[in-house]
Amino acid sequence: MGEISCDRERRHLADVLFTRTALPVSLGELSGRAVVASWRTLLLTVEVGPSRVERRLAAGGIRCPTCGGALSPWGWARSRMLRGFVVAVLRVRPRRAVCRHCQVTHVLLPVTALSRRADLAEVIGAALAAKAIGGGLRAIAAGLGRHADTVRGWLRRFTAHADRVRVLFTVLLVDTGPDPQVPAESGSLFADAVAAVLGCREAMASRWPGLGMVPPWQIASAITGGRLLAPAVTW
Repeated sequence: MGEISCDRERRHLADVLFTRTALPVSLGELSGRAVVASWRTLLLTVEVGPSRVERRLAAGGIRCPTCGGALSPWGWARSRMLRGFVVAVLRVRPRRAVCRHCQVTHVLLPVTALSRRADLAEVIGAALAAKAIGGGLRAIAAGLGRHADTVRGWLRRFTAHADRVRVLFTVLLVDTGPDPQVPAESGSLFADAVAAVLGCREAMASRWPGLGMVPPWQIASAITGGRLLAPAVTW
């Protein structure tokens, strides 16, 4: 698997998926991967329901990925309008939190979103999946009702990270699945990366049935800290 060590990915898996009891019941208990978003501010993926996020913050149930201290509410980030499928536009206002110990602040991005993207993760994932099975740019854009330049940007960025995505999600698939089935190579690095994401989700659902209702691209958002299509790989 190239220069990326399996031990590092196993630690990553533990960071992303396991609670203190090592039994993730739902995506609500996946803390996600934290990445630097700005000076002394980290981006951390959390579950979709804001009431659950508030309860976990009040109980000290969301931990700082920098030092492990409990996070507390610290205002709100700027509101965002995200385009979806059935719901044309979804308003999202991510919570901010601050670590009680190290004082680093965090933006708690719901896993439905990707950092700096105006579309829901599932919409972007649908474009990636369509490309993986041979869909053309204009056909994908038309099917999603998006401008071709927007979809081109998604595809280019994913292509740039495809090998890293393939390796990371394949390792997680193997480490997670009770009887892991690694997708066969297709001859397309892009398609293999998408297959690894989908296969990883299936492996997690097999081990933890509570994750079976979670869309694969929300899981991808959680694992990459919302930065699946970020300019630089930080996961």
